[in-house]
Amino acid sequence: MKKLKQLYEGKAKKVFATGDANTVIVEYKDDATAFNGLKKGTISGKGVVNNKISNHFFKLLENEGIPTHYIEQLSDRETAVKRVDILPLEVIIRNRAAGSFSKRMGVPEGTPLHCVILEYSYKDDELGDPFINTYYIRALGLANDEEMTKVAAYAFRINEILSSYLLSLGVELIDFKLEFGRFQGEIILADEISPDTCRLWDAKTGKKLDKDRFRQDLGGVEEAYQEIVKRLLS
Repeated sequence: MKKLKQLYEGKAKKVFATGDANTVIVEYKDDATAFNGLKKGTISGKGVVNNKISNHFFKLLENEGIPTHYIEQLSDRETAVKRVDILPLEVIIRNRAAGSFSKRMGVPEGTPLHCVILEYSYKDDELGDPFINTYYIRALGLANDEEMTKVAAYAFRINEILSSYLLSLGVELIDFKLEFGRFQGEIILADEISPDTCRLWDAKTGKKLDKDRFRQDLGGVEEAYQEIVKRLLS
């Protein structure tokens, strides 16, 4: 499969057209950003790691009945995926208090929650990806009620699958971000699932194995990403 015209370049990926109108090629970059692009840097080998991890998770979820955009991995950094119309939403699942939730609610990081939280943000860096709810989504015409019912059901199911799987590898899934899109009239999982989009802590030590090491200048960023690859694929 051959890359043609570049269609899009984001913070972490480039997207290219192919000879098939329903298929695009995603190329993962080593660029790293945080705080809606205010902090920028490079994590050596991140693109390779995130490509492999995302595809591993997509295949796992497909086997569990979750429809995704994944088609096939083409190289260390490139993957063919279905060309979806992305919903302009970040779909966030929280199992423990961390990140913006801790700051917003004044809850210490790592605090167990009485239930899993599902929340939504509107994808717009200039607006700071503001928190929204299903009434906002309906009012702005971002998705209809049937689509959001599927998004919520998929998100909770994905959390069940990945939390259990990762815990078996000694990793706790603290929270994570998902993106969904429309493909031939159906809602499917898209974007990526990686240490860029998940908070992953060692289940025994609590060591952070994700992009928070970059956000918080903790050091050992590349090593943390490689540790996740090792646990998933070795």
